[in-house]
Amino acid sequence: MNKFLSNETRADLIICHRKERDGRIRDRIKAVLHYDKGWTYARIAEALLLSEEAIRKHVEDYTNEEKLCPENGGSESKLNNEQADEISAHLELTTYITVKEIAVYVEKRYGIKYSISGMTNWLKSQRFTYHKPAVVPAKADKVQQQQWVESYNKLQASLPQEDHILFYDGVHPSHAVRPVRGWIKQGVRKELPTNSGQKRMNILGALNLESMKMFNKDYATIDATSTTDFFDYLQQHIPKGTINLVSDRARYNKCKEVDEYLKTNPRINIIYLPPYSPNLNAIEPCWKIMHEYVTNNKYYATFAAFKAAIVGFFDKIFPANSANWVDRLTDNFRIMHSPVNGNS
Repeated sequence: MNKFLSNETRADLIICHRKERDGRIRDRIKAVLHYDKGWTYARIAEALLLSEEAIRKHVEDYTNEEKLCPENGGSESKLNNEQADEISAHLELTTYITVKEIAVYVEKRYGIKYSISGMTNWLKSQRFTYHKPAVVPAKADKVQQQQWVESYNKLQASLPQEDHILFYDGVHPSHAVRPVRGWIKQGVRKELPTNSGQKRMNILGALNLESMKMFNKDYATIDATSTTDFFDYLQQHIPKGTINLVSDRARYNKCKEVDEYLKTNPRINIIYLPPYSPNLNAIEPCWKIMHEYVTNNKYYATFAAFKAAIVGFFDKIFPANSANWVDRLTDNFRIMHSPVNGNS
């Protein structure tokens, strides 16, 4: 019996084998695992279609140095520390779609040739992962957002007990399937029925973070008339105190009709967000949660069924679960800054 791995180490190696794409590394892991179970070099070599000497080398590499990755072409093909720092800095500024593009850049820049698997291993060692970049509005201004957050915090700290702060916005869910990633059996092409998505709902909503209460109303279209009607709706359901509405600068929120309405309805106070700052409107994540429950990977044969599902989310699902979403619906704002904006 050759057992030398702890149960924890063995479990880690099995997980590593499942995730690893490089066949050479998978063979090394299998060699170590089989040897740990008492297999002979000859038996492992036969199972993996490798030589006994190769198996012996794989096991010794691991037992002596815990080494699983093969060499990437010799010492002349390895990046030194200065080159590695330069490449890392370059990759933080430039997003490549494929590993091959990075390998080509490294060879062109330093004359060092990497295989695709070798370059992948190097990227992993430098803590690079393959994922989507975050998208931010090109005109997002960090300074304006910080100033707005400061003024919001002051308002919240001095808010009279009878007054309210609500985060207000419009959303337009379309009658269409929203395909998103999910757990699907490997090799299976999972298909979803779809429809034209031409019909949609137009909803105005306002969220009170203190009570986690959502006010919402559906309209044929969102314009000045529906906006002022929604303000009336809020005053009916919130009979006392000033209603401070945190709002974006959509045209229907800043038009002449709305301005005239506000002059005669002092209980409604609009607090406009800085331009291009959806990250400061705490109601925005609610729309994402709505899609998670209602439209993501879900098909509705009729618009009536789709509309009933949306209404059901606001009438039943949201009130029943809002307390569980306090980490997502929050005024712990994340300041957003565009790389092309001058403020650093």
